[in-house]
Amino acid sequence: MRLLRTIALDPSDRFVFDVAAEPGEWAVSGAFRFCDQDPAKLGGKARSAFRSGFLGVQSWGWSTLAQIVPASENDCRALVELLAQQLVEQFGAPDPATAHLAAEEEVAFAQSLCAHPVSTLIAVHRSANDGEVRESFRRLRLREGQRHGKAFSFMEVEDDLEPDSDLNIANIGAEPSRR
Repeated sequence: MRLLRTIALDPSDRFVFDVAAEPGEWAVSGAFRFCDQDPAKLGGKARSAFRSGFLGVQSWGWSTLAQIVPASENDCRALVELLAQQLVEQFGAPDPATAHLAAEEEVAFAQSLCAHPVSTLIAVHRSANDGEVRESFRRLRLREGQRHGKAFSFMEVEDDLEPDSDLNIANIGAEPSRR
């Protein structure tokens, strides 16, 4: 079994997000955190979290990248329990049973992103059109013989789902232009 953990190749997440996830936390997509917000009205760091953040389940913070790691059944159960608890405490889930079902779905979705080799990095890009949130994921592979190191020295990008040709990492937190 494989799951996602947050990873920090540099300190940029501390500047990009209001709360940065700690490296090594269990991670899920976290798109649900924006279900009661209008993405078009998000600004600054909240907009960055919406557009490109994986949710660190322990800290309730954000990470730009998640890494595929091996996990046991016990790890998966513990992740579901922790996420369910966070959904009640942090997100106001109506009861533990509802939170547990939602946590199981989130963890199952995170597992579906782990079809690639262990140590593969995953990046997310979210957009909203006509009230619908769309997520696309990219996998970042190490070049042959390399280990994780500096963020821009080793990656090959492979698009897994409908790439967003307008994605510009340098401007990911910038406000949209008004025309």
